[in-house]
Amino acid sequence: MTAFKTLSAPVAPGGTIGILGGGQLGRMLAMAAARLGLRTHIYSDTEKAPAFQVSAGRSLAAYDDEAALAEFARACDAVTFEFENVPGQTAAFLAGLVPVNPGPRALAISQERYEEKRFVAGLGLKTAPFAAIDSRDDIAKAIKAIGCPAVLKTRRMGYDGKGQATIRNAKEAMEAFDRFQGVPLILEGFVDFAFEASVIAARGLDGSFAAYDPPGNEHENHILRRSTVPCALSESQCADAKGIARAIGEAFGYVGVFTVELFVARDGALLVNEIAPRVHNSGHWTLEACMVSQFEQHMRAVAGWPLGDPARHSNAVMENILGAEAHDWLRLAQNGSALHLYGKGEARPGRKMGHLTRLRPLTKD
Repeated sequence: MTAFKTLSAPVAPGGTIGILGGGQLGRMLAMAAARLGLRTHIYSDTEKAPAFQVSAGRSLAAYDDEAALAEFARACDAVTFEFENVPGQTAAFLAGLVPVNPGPRALAISQERYEEKRFVAGLGLKTAPFAAIDSRDDIAKAIKAIGCPAVLKTRRMGYDGKGQATIRNAKEAMEAFDRFQGVPLILEGFVDFAFEASVIAARGLDGSFAAYDPPGNEHENHILRRSTVPCALSESQCADAKGIARAIGEAFGYVGVFTVELFVARDGALLVNEIAPRVHNSGHWTLEACMVSQFEQHMRAVAGWPLGDPARHSNAVMENILGAEAHDWLRLAQNGSALHLYGKGEARPGRKMGHLTRLRPLTKD
């Protein structure tokens, strides 16, 4: 087995950080790197990737093209990724050539929902009850143990509500199982939560840890609509949420920014929903409300720099611009909010085309 490369010294200004993936997160990472004097090289299999517009280098190739990957690695001092569905073999191949952070282990676990839940539960952290589903017989056993309503999800891929179905009885579970056509699934117990929150945190190459104040998150049709900070979490709950993130980051040996999505139960308990091994939509408010945004924090971490201060200087509300809402860009540009448009072409329904952030004075609500 090829040993993975490690970063022996910080990447100095003028160095190049490679980014796997060319979406809006890669775009904002590249812009944050430029502020630090770092260059970025985007690798994407999409010709019109938004991140290509702002990067110093670009590679357009498939994620399994080892010749293109090797050439990409030679152009970079370190490599990271902007989305968690990078093929595991791609990350492992690159890690044998150039330092890759977060590491392939964190990527592999967070790509597979059942393994992710087992990992979290193994740390003694709370989750919804869950069971692996590989056959119709598994469904009957899982429903008997977990009950209904529940959520049946694909174990791999899926985001913004894709790859999942809410089920209310065994009949609906069997029908959903058939629709998923035999791919590995996980059944999760339905959580009657008060609201959703998240923790955007970072772990440095030296093991240092920093976490932003948790935002409260509102979804529409399974897509994040807005994130608000401060949220309804108490001071002690915020500390507990950051403690959950620290435990996960340390168990992974993580380097970079990651996000822990949480259900806040009606009794105040915090349940881990999912881990995103990357910067996150619910952290976009940090661009305006903090001295060091989640994007700069990630680039600092993967370049081996000291982590920045995650404290916020303002309260904030971030709202996504979805689909055709982006056509109203001229009005959006005049409304007094910080406007970010991602340089995407087609404004499909539900597609994240940009976001707005409104700031308020830092006072306790």
